[in-house]
Amino acid sequence: MLFLNLAVAAVLVFVTFLIHFIGLVSLSALIRNRHVHHVNITTVAGQGAAILFIVFSLFALHSVEIWVYTFVYRLLGIFPDVGTAVYYSTSAFTTVGFGDVVIGKDWRMLGAAESMNGFLLIGWSTAFLVSITAKVRVLEARIEELEEEPGDRR
Repeated sequence: MLFLNLAVAAVLVFVTFLIHFIGLVSLSALIRNRHVHHVNITTVAGQGAAILFIVFSLFALHSVEIWVYTFVYRLLGIFPDVGTAVYYSTSAFTTVGFGDVVIGKDWRMLGAAESMNGFLLIGWSTAFLVSITAKVRVLEARIEELEEEPGDRR
């Protein structure tokens, strides 16, 4: 049973990492595409809107990944209903692990793998968000430099 756990976990890790990679690449492309900008990111409100868009997109991406695990839990008959499966999956993926819903002995390694997978994906999202925020700050600094009057420089 251990090898089946590890095999299922490996497939799920691959699938969720692929989803995450495609999601982050798509978000990056959307951010870079000047024709898609409906928000003026040279303003504080525009920067806030852009960052909120990214945060909600990352939340949606993690939700899809949690639902992938939920689907597999239901497919394998590990949990009796979707509500329990999605609750456990969310708890495991976010590494909260409340403990009020636990996975059976036969599939404990799969649950542990989901926790490690979620930890890495959430960390990846955090790094992406920090990187985007830093780029917005650099853009803001460049705009401030351009707005300076030539006589203001010392």
